[in-house]
Amino acid sequence: MRVTWKLADGREIAAEVAPGLSLMEAAQANNVPGVIGECGGCLSCATCHVVVDPAWAERTGVPGEFEDAMLDITAAERQPRSRLSCQIEAHHDLDGLVLHVPEA
Repeated sequence: MRVTWKLADGREIAAEVAPGLSLMEAAQANNVPGVIGECGGCLSCATCHVVVDPAWAERTGVPGEFEDAMLDITAAERQPRSRLSCQIEAHHDLDGLVLHVPEA
């Protein structure tokens, strides 16, 4: 599946992502600036904050209770479609997904 990360400076990074991989892991593998993932994806740092493009919000779902709480401590201001990319798993229904990486 293909994912595009849109950076705050206008650049875009697009990559093929294997199903089952978290989008935080995919961002790290593709050197996406701003998606740090300090905790390795265990929901304890909020450094993998992304904003789901409006066209994809329904398909990526809503944050769970703990993710929702962690989104309150992100470096960039939380937005209505904010997610932690460690909590979004790549699957074929997300082929073409667009994620915005907020400026920290």
